Amino acid sequence: MSEHYRALTRKYRPNSFEDIVSQDHVSSTLLNAIKQKRLSHAYMFCGPRGVGKTTMARVLARVINEIDTSVDGEALNQTLNIIEMDAASNNKVEDVHHLRESVRIPPQNGRYKVFIVDEVHMLSKAAFNALLKTLEEPPEHAIFIFATTEPHKVLPTILSRVQRFDFKRISVEEIVARLRKISLDEQIAIDEESLHVIAKKADGALRDALGLMDQAIAFCGDTITHNELLLALNVVGTDRLFQFMDCVKEHDANAGLDLINTLLQEGYDIQEFLIGLTEHLRNLYIAHHSPQLYLVEASDETRKKYQATAPGFSRDDLMRMMHIVSEAQIKLKDASQPRVQFEITLLKLIHMERSESLKQLLSDLEEVKKKFKSGASSSSSSIKQEAHQQIIESQKPVQEALNGIHKEEEAPENPIVQEKPVSYSPKPDEQEPVPVLDEYDLGQPALVTEVTQKAKVLHFKNGNGAIEKKEQSPVPAQETVVKLTLEKVHEIWSDFLSSLENNVPKTLELQVQRVTLSSLSGNELTIECENAFAAKMMNEQAHDLCVKLKEHVGTMLRFKTVVKKGEVQKTSSLSNYDRFKEIQQKDPIVRELVTRLGAELEF
Repeated sequence: MSEHYRALTRKYRPNSFEDIVSQDHVSSTLLNAIKQKRLSHAYMFCGPRGVGKTTMARVLARVINEIDTSVDGEALNQTLNIIEMDAASNNKVEDVHHLRESVRIPPQNGRYKVFIVDEVHMLSKAAFNALLKTLEEPPEHAIFIFATTEPHKVLPTILSRVQRFDFKRISVEEIVARLRKISLDEQIAIDEESLHVIAKKADGALRDALGLMDQAIAFCGDTITHNELLLALNVVGTDRLFQFMDCVKEHDANAGLDLINTLLQEGYDIQEFLIGLTEHLRNLYIAHHSPQLYLVEASDETRKKYQATAPGFSRDDLMRMMHIVSEAQIKLKDASQPRVQFEITLLKLIHMERSESLKQLLSDLEEVKKKFKSGASSSSSSIKQEAHQQIIESQKPVQEALNGIHKEEEAPENPIVQEKPVSYSPKPDEQEPVPVLDEYDLGQPALVTEVTQKAKVLHFKNGNGAIEKKEQSPVPAQETVVKLTLEKVHEIWSDFLSSLENNVPKTLELQVQRVTLSSLSGNELTIECENAFAAKMMNEQAHDLCVKLKEHVGTMLRFKTVVKKGEVQKTSSLSNYDRFKEIQQKDPIVRELVTRLGAELEF
């Protein structure tokens, strides 16, 4: 290597407006101002690093002072008409005072004396204030050019006295074109994919791209290959990212762990891999729609690979993956074991259930819900039929007793009855109507016991076996039925819970197990639920549950659901994240869904 070798960033620094890449809006404005002789006394060039701010200032100083291109841009500071100052190291008031003294001296040759202040935002507040007067009323021969990457740190009083130009980041395609031209001039053999790797690594800064190109030449020599470039720049290649996404697609955790171990053994940085994986997922998301493929900053061959791989994932899955990886980048900074956190993140992607499976699961849940509703209605009708048959069966002893009474009347054993025997044969229209089972008929219990049957028989017989016409009305049910109490419901409640198993959805069964019986007022049973969700579920299924409960208590009760006051206050004080964790702990179904689907709380 020659002892006079110069870095590419210095060798290929532009000397004219035409050589400056991707800043045409600034170049054309300054050229027009020069032609029209409408130059301002102060300019401020703002923008990210490595986009040409200082270069543009030097080119402007060269053009307005008509300095020959044979003079190197870095040597302009040696002329008397162009003065450069680095505000990062000269940020005191004394440095500004020295600058003000230099402003008074007119140019030795040429028309203007140009002052280029780089990183102007580093000046102290006192230094800015010392510069205000000179900046507001400078001599006719003085032109100030400020360059900064952080214009928001500059005092507003300074910004109001300058013309501001915002430089933009240089696109990947423009950097690739510039690097291709330089590689031809330097006789360097490099493939298209490697040029894109350097351009993407530079992140919009052409100066950084030239520095990376210099580093690659030093590592690989005159022939730069893609694999050697990845090792030189410590960049995760797209081939590795495609390989990892294949593991995600096939749910192959073993292959994924082997790939992670290989990357870490080769010295790749975890954060760099996550950044590359985020961009890779973003490109797959875009590749779902071919018209937007121009947004993918890659070679044509890599774009085709994105198009071929993208259909293997839905856009919803890719969005969830990007969310997981982005969160991991934040958590990894504070993790005590970065590798373990890194592996957990990638295993989440591998084990994550796809959105198609989730949609199928939701569809199956809807089917189960529909079947449960239809099954509950059919079971309710069957219960009514059974109760109706039970009432008919309970009337048979009464009918048999009546038949026995008729037979006793035919045998004249009692002389009192022989005078005027009275027989009871109800007319067809006077037959006792079969009571209709009404689930909200709360007047008479549906229980049929030996006591009630005897009461109905005694309704037609007196002590001597004769029929009493005055006692034809049935015995009131209140005299034979024991009053239902909350304690009795408590005793029956365990049997009621057992009957719900495999007859109602598991979620409803769990919610019923957690309720608390509060009070019983008449036929209204008050139950306390843990939260509003449980109360809503109980209200929706109250009818079917009351029918089930009637099989055990013998009468139709009404549910009145209330939410525990303590639980309401506790829930309102919890954050969304803590409430989500509490629901997971209490509900095994929700916990299973979170584990299987890899669900995350987003708020």
